[in-house]
Amino acid sequence: MTSICSPTSLPPSLQVVVGSTNPVKIAAARGAIAKLFPDYEVKVQGVVAPSGVAEQPMTDAETRLGAVNRCQYCALHYQGYLFVAIEGGVDNFIDGPATFAYVVISNGTQQSVGRSCQLPLPSRVYQALEQGEELGNVMDRLFNTTNIKQQGGAIALLTAHQASRTSVYEQACILALAPLIHSELYQQVSDAI
Repeated sequence: MTSICSPTSLPPSLQVVVGSTNPVKIAAARGAIAKLFPDYEVKVQGVVAPSGVAEQPMTDAETRLGAVNRCQYCALHYQGYLFVAIEGGVDNFIDGPATFAYVVISNGTQQSVGRSCQLPLPSRVYQALEQGEELGNVMDRLFNTTNIKQQGGAIALLTAHQASRTSVYEQACILALAPLIHSELYQQVSDAI
């Protein structure tokens, strides 16, 4: 069986639709796909895609749903080879509050869901989010920045710029692409290894 993303099935340029116009999410999708397919031109289009969830998702499940909704919207309304949605959210886990993102990637037939690593958040930041603020706005106020969510995000600010939203989201995209790159392995149910 040929993988859906195998070199024999790829068009000369890969049209990718990202369910956001945020430059961080577009750059993450572009970077991941370009790394995995270095011999192909990657054309990325960011579009407005409704998440169907709150501006600041407050649970793991809500964050995942937002990414799924955005990806499905893109696949239904746009032409492309791959459709990518990245939804950042927060939750209060057993070890405390943290931020993370879900990545959903589809080729129109197959869908893969992945998740980024999570960044612990200070309790006072999480409390502001519970009051209805967005993470980017809270971080802008705390660190005296402007529109950090379209730059390095809370990740850059809290890691002394050793990681960023783009780097974390790009890694999550690469991992989420694995089932599409090796679809023959992920579709096998009972074959012995």
